[in-house]
Amino acid sequence: MQQWFETPPGRYLLAWEKAEFDQAVGDIFGYHALQMGLPELDALETNRMPHKWLALREAEAATGLVKPDLVTDFGALPFEENSLDLVVLPHSLELNLDPHTTLREVERVLVPEGKLVICCLNPASLWGLRQRRAHVYRRLGFGELYLPDAGEFIGYWRVRDWLRLLSFEVETSSFGCYRPAFGSEKWLERFSWMDAVGERSWPIFGAAYFIVAVKRVRGIKLIGPAWKTAKRLARAPVPVANRSQREAAPEATSITE
Repeated sequence: MQQWFETPPGRYLLAWEKAEFDQAVGDIFGYHALQMGLPELDALETNRMPHKWLALREAEAATGLVKPDLVTDFGALPFEENSLDLVVLPHSLELNLDPHTTLREVERVLVPEGKLVICCLNPASLWGLRQRRAHVYRRLGFGELYLPDAGEFIGYWRVRDWLRLLSFEVETSSFGCYRPAFGSEKWLERFSWMDAVGERSWPIFGAAYFIVAVKRVRGIKLIGPAWKTAKRLARAPVPVANRSQREAAPEATSITE
C-alpha cells in the first residue's frame, strides 16, 4: 500500500483525502483524538484537540515511515469505554481482515456524540471496475492490478448499514477522484476536468468515498454544568385570621323608642 501511494494515482488520491480530512476534523472539538492506520497521511493535522495519537498495526509500524504512538490490534484498542472524542479510519476498514470487529471497538471507545470519520476506496467506480477486470486477467495468467492487492474494498451502502447497526448516524458523506484509472500523471492531468463533471453528473461513482458519522446513545441526555444556582424562595409564616374572634364580636344594636 505504501508503494502504491507513491505512484501518480496514489498521490492524486492522497491529495483529495487530505483536503477532505482537513475540512472535516478542523471544527470537531474535544480532548482525545485517534487516527488508526495510514501513516502516509496526517488526517488530524488541522484538529485542535490537545491529545492526538497515531495507532498502527505491527505490519504498518515495521515500515518505519512514521513512528506511531501506539502499535496495537485494531480489534482491541487500549482505551477505556467512552474515552475518545474523535476516531478517523483512513482505509483502515478495507485493509483489515475483520472490519466488523474494528467498528465495534471504535463504537466502544467513542464517547456519546463522538465523531467517526471513514475513508475507503469505492468498488463501484472506474477504478474498481479496472481492478475487478485485472483480477480476471490475473487468473488467466497475465495482466497486473491497478489498485493495491491488500484487503477487500467495501461498498458505500454496506458501510452505512454497518454504522446504522452500531447506532451511528451519518452526518455527511462525499465522493471524489472521478478521473479514469490511468497510471501516468500526464493522462490523469488531461482528464482533470472530470472531477468537476463527475461531482455533478455521477457523484456516487467516485474512486473514493468519505463519511462523517456520530455515535448516538438513545435515552441519554447531556447535562451541562450548573453555572448559576437557582434562587430559593423565602419561606415566611402567613398570618391567619381568627374566626372565633370575629364571631364573638358584639353585634350593633339599634335603639328604638
